Amino acid sequence: MAKLCFGGTITVLLLFAVSLVIGKLGLIPTTAASAPPTLERELATQALNASMMRHAPHVANPYPTNDESLIAGMRIYTMNCAVCHGALDIQASPLEHSFYPPVPQLIVKPVHDPEWRTYYVVRTGVRYTGMPAWEGALSEQDMWRVTEFLSRIENLPQGAASYWHETYAPKQ
Repeated sequence: MAKLCFGGTITVLLLFAVSLVIGKLGLIPTTAASAPPTLERELATQALNASMMRHAPHVANPYPTNDESLIAGMRIYTMNCAVCHGALDIQASPLEHSFYPPVPQLIVKPVHDPEWRTYYVVRTGVRYTGMPAWEGALSEQDMWRVTEFLSRIENLPQGAASYWHETYAPKQ
């Protein structure tokens, strides 16, 4: 049993040492435009999901959802989010692949996360991705407005959908 523990400890220390050498020699790509390796993407996704489930409060929007709040959410999104996540004219952002990992294009490919999760991402940001924490920059109500807009983007009520089409749809 002692040999097994000793062997396991040596293996862990050796893996740590090799990882340190690889990092110190600059063998890990650090450019934002490079595609993440599959293992890195999978591990990061699993870590993010586990962290969200552990830390994000499963809260409901305390504000009423109506056309006015959804339109306000569109405006806030346009001013603060569109440059990275894509504009409301249903075009991907030119910065989509300028971040590592690539930025989700929330208008072209809406996420189907629960509101509590989207709100948590808006409020706290996501480390190592370029996604800032908007807490302190936006009011709680404005963070919920963006959240409810993104959560309902594929199923907006008539008034908000008309506003979006009239204001942001590509002109033909």
